[in-house]
Amino acid sequence: MEKIAWNEWNPGLDNQEQTLGEVMETLPGADPEEIGLLVRLLENPKSPLALTGAVTLLRHDCIHILLGRGLLPQDEAFVIGFTMGTAKEDLSPLEVFIFKKIARYLYPTHYRLSDKNLISYNLGIKAGRLCKAFKIYQHPLEEWKDKKLQFVRSILGIDVEYLRSIYIRERELLPDTKASKRLPV
Repeated sequence: MEKIAWNEWNPGLDNQEQTLGEVMETLPGADPEEIGLLVRLLENPKSPLALTGAVTLLRHDCIHILLGRGLLPQDEAFVIGFTMGTAKEDLSPLEVFIFKKIARYLYPTHYRLSDKNLISYNLGIKAGRLCKAFKIYQHPLEEWKDKKLQFVRSILGIDVEYLRSIYIRERELLPDTKASKRLPV
């Protein structure tokens, strides 16, 4: 995979034999300084206001790859939801409510999630809670760059066929979005 524009990048799930590092090299990621302050306050694990599932930018990028998701707002919503959902019962309904309200109405425009994006966020939470992965945000994913994606997904309990079934449902709920049209189903 070669580097492409952020809104075109999509790793998919048919990359099991590639290493995490190989796919990361294609990611057109943002510098931490480019991330909005409110986003950093809620999603950075070093923040005193971090929500459950807060993760470093590097680990967040790794999770995008492991879930086969691009960088569009709908993809971001799913990845954040999945990450939070892997906290299982440690994720409170209040935190979900707070995140949804802030991401919908207070995040900077570029990061703001639409009502449609929040459908993907909810699916991500459900997928994270139901999969075997537990607190994915605590795993040292950045140390596994030389490991094949099949291995990393297996160790974490990320089932590609389960993800495909969730993505089929997402495509049914949001059939006309760019992100849905390129979901790896």
